[in-house]
Amino acid sequence: MKKSVIALAVGLGLSTAVSAENVSDRIIIKYKEGVDISAKSSSRAMTVLSARTAQSMKHNKFMFNKAQVVKLDGKRSEKQLQALMRQIAQDKDVAYVEVDRIKQPFATANDQFYNLQWHYHEATGGINLEAAWDSATGAGVKVAVLDTGYRPHVDLAANIVGGYDMIEDTFVSNDGDGRDSDAQDPGDWYARFECGSNFNASDSSWHGTHVAGTIAAVTNNSIGVAGVAYDAKVVPVRVLGKCGGYTSDIVDGMVWASGGSVGGVPANPNPAQVINMSLGGSGACTQSEIDAINTAKANGTVVVVAAGNSNADSTNYSPGNCPGVINVAATGRQGERATYSNYGSNIDVAAPGGSGQEGIASTLNDGTTTPGADNYVYYQGTSMAAPHVAAVAALMFEANPSATPDQIEQALKDSTRAFPSGSSCNTSICGTGIIDAAAAIAAIGGGNPPANQAPTAVFSYSCNDLACSFDGSGSSDSDGTITNYSWSFGGSGANVNHSFSSAGTYSVTLTVTDDDGASDTATQSVTVTDSSQPSAPAAPTNLAGNAVKQGKGKNATVVSVDLSWTDNSNNEDGFAVERCVETGKGKNKSCNFAQIATTTSASYSDTSVPDGTVKYRVKAFNAVGDSGYSNEVKF
Repeated sequence: MKKSVIALAVGLGLSTAVSAENVSDRIIIKYKEGVDISAKSSSRAMTVLSARTAQSMKHNKFMFNKAQVVKLDGKRSEKQLQALMRQIAQDKDVAYVEVDRIKQPFATANDQFYNLQWHYHEATGGINLEAAWDSATGAGVKVAVLDTGYRPHVDLAANIVGGYDMIEDTFVSNDGDGRDSDAQDPGDWYARFECGSNFNASDSSWHGTHVAGTIAAVTNNSIGVAGVAYDAKVVPVRVLGKCGGYTSDIVDGMVWASGGSVGGVPANPNPAQVINMSLGGSGACTQSEIDAINTAKANGTVVVVAAGNSNADSTNYSPGNCPGVINVAATGRQGERATYSNYGSNIDVAAPGGSGQEGIASTLNDGTTTPGADNYVYYQGTSMAAPHVAAVAALMFEANPSATPDQIEQALKDSTRAFPSGSSCNTSICGTGIIDAAAAIAAIGGGNPPANQAPTAVFSYSCNDLACSFDGSGSSDSDGTITNYSWSFGGSGANVNHSFSSAGTYSVTLTVTDDDGASDTATQSVTVTDSSQPSAPAAPTNLAGNAVKQGKGKNATVVSVDLSWTDNSNNEDGFAVERCVETGKGKNKSCNFAQIATTTSASYSDTSVPDGTVKYRVKAFNAVGDSGYSNEVKF
């Protein structure tokens, strides 16, 4: 983190112009080529148009492109104007219709050093903040800054609310006590080797005050700097002190900041929608960090993290490498990757952090150890980039208070500005691009988040007798996650086992529900058997016979028929042999089978064969029932 003091005051910027896009009382109608536009402006034409649309309208003027401006008798809502334009567009003479909107200048800040804050307004390296301020300023949103605490700076104090000192170790806290409600920064200086053999002496950084100023410095007060979300409130959570901060304090700080419960600490009366953590260290993401982040997100809080300043692979630095966070790389004034910034496949977005001689101006204190006077200082680092993102998230929450953390993250990623041509940043190592505050607000929908897409339920199964295994893990949700699996037989979870009470065919339904409450079902018929229970035998096959005759020629008669067949079961009680004699001819031919014998073997000899054409068939039977019939043979 590079530091330089702002020593030269500059002239005031533009004064604030309050901007809001009003609903209009005018529409613009462009007619197709060849249409007599003068006729369209006549009183008669206006009367006809008014009657057709049930709206009182008068011709106002023609524009440079000969489009007609029509004035209504009063302002209309956006919905009313859209409905009216749809009616007018049905006229075959009309090329297009649009609202004649009221436009006003973009707002800017009048703070003393605002024009030094290139990272807000410059086209190449800035975040397009001035356009965003016409839509949102962070009103009603709270951002927790997990850092060194804060100083009650004149350009910041009015936007500080609540807070807590989460540092338990009195050496680290450097204020003589442990956890308490005083989140003010007493200074984090240390002497040479006080933090270890690799640490030289260091002055107090007032790091949290600088980060908080970027997020919500008081703005339009003609002094100092402007904050990105200057109508938001900062909830300071002190987790860093002398020599740094413990993970245990940091994860408690995350949970508490989001409105979660932390033992021994009073409930947070000001739960934050956004958490900024400009902190970290090398190593894997720990389970406690994962649990804290998951808790914060479940509480509706976005977690923004600085990627780190080691010019190294960010996948090796925590908590930026934890799932569920927005991991932020730093860029310079020309949109290049800051030379110090970590980089890698797990970076989500980039934001200005300063580079070279160009830093990030914000609130600070001039005390080298204990607090001194208020001042303003340039810092550089991913610590400076992250609060830009956290503050833009606050703007997005004002625009759409019902947005989820995942929706905020996705909208931030989707709305970034591409890295400039030739930049040392690209989408492989610096995320999707440089954040664009105005585009991010538009992407989140301004109170109308994208319609939730219902999940899709699918499942497969396999059965062994009555016991079946069901797998619903193939179910999916295109814009969220599946939070619940419910099975019609009473089970829950993606993979379940169930045993049916008896053999038969059952209807099984899986219902899946996503994180927005939408659901889908899938139903299949499942047939199960029970080998422990008796069943009817299988049908015999390959029935064949041999006729034994007496006499010769025309005088020969069949005196017996020897039958045999294949036994396909081991559970039959016997076989029933049936016989019939064909009667009639052609279409009137018939043969009515009747049982003539039973046997326990797979053969039988009929010694009382009647005259005529005779047919035979066989079936197996037991106490449960009969099998199907074998093939037929005829003699």
